Amino acid sequence: MTPFELLQPRTLREAIALLGEASARPFSGGTAVMLMMKAGVLRPSRLVSLRNLSLEKIEVGSDGALRVGAMATLRALEKSAAVRAGWPAITRTLRTLSNVRVRNVATIGGHLAHGDPHTDLPPLLCVLGATVTVAGKDGERRVPVEKLYAGYLETTLRPGDLITQVQIPPMGTRRAVYLKCTTRSADDWPAVGVAVVFEPEKEEFSLVVSAATDKPTRVASVEAVDALPIESDLHGSAAYKKQLVRVYLKRAMDEARKPAH
Repeated sequence: MTPFELLQPRTLREAIALLGEASARPFSGGTAVMLMMKAGVLRPSRLVSLRNLSLEKIEVGSDGALRVGAMATLRALEKSAAVRAGWPAITRTLRTLSNVRVRNVATIGGHLAHGDPHTDLPPLLCVLGATVTVAGKDGERRVPVEKLYAGYLETTLRPGDLITQVQIPPMGTRRAVYLKCTTRSADDWPAVGVAVVFEPEKEEFSLVVSAATDKPTRVASVEAVDALPIESDLHGSAAYKKQLVRVYLKRAMDEARKPAH
């Protein structure tokens, strides 16, 4: 690992200013950044810790939307009674996301900003219509989670940008399901991940595919999977993964149709 400078700003403005250097990287939970640095894939000269920015709050707003501070840990999100009551699909998804040791330190902001298509929450948040607040040198802007991703490990975040909050609209009568296919244990990286939202009043589905694709990708129907850009890799051939996507989408749609208990 190459030497680096660790800075701990106490305000958001200070953090954004410190991230102005080209090789500076934000540091939240560090579960992905440290692994990439140890592997020599990432060599920042400066890490800017976000731990003093007070961005951990999880709350339901007056509009019924869930608001999650970017530094809230995945474990805090998993254990939140408000999330479990209003967005149970998020709670279920988190229970098999990596392992509890990782969830204790990984943050939702870092989880989304990493850009790895094998992570579990991005496809679910995409299909739920979630947005993020992004702060940068030009101020704040709201970005749909679906628009955060440009490709494998690529996001639309600009240098110096920080995700500060995630907003998830109320479920209403909608029902959501996330399913994944892993090659080993249930908490392993998925070979295929699918997220589905069903709206009973309209009898309509929203479908998002990930892991098999290089970013969370919306599809119109199970039949449209044939047109998905999927490449062969260690998880299997493109044809095999397309069949997995079809099977898991159908399973998720069937599950989403079932009334909540």
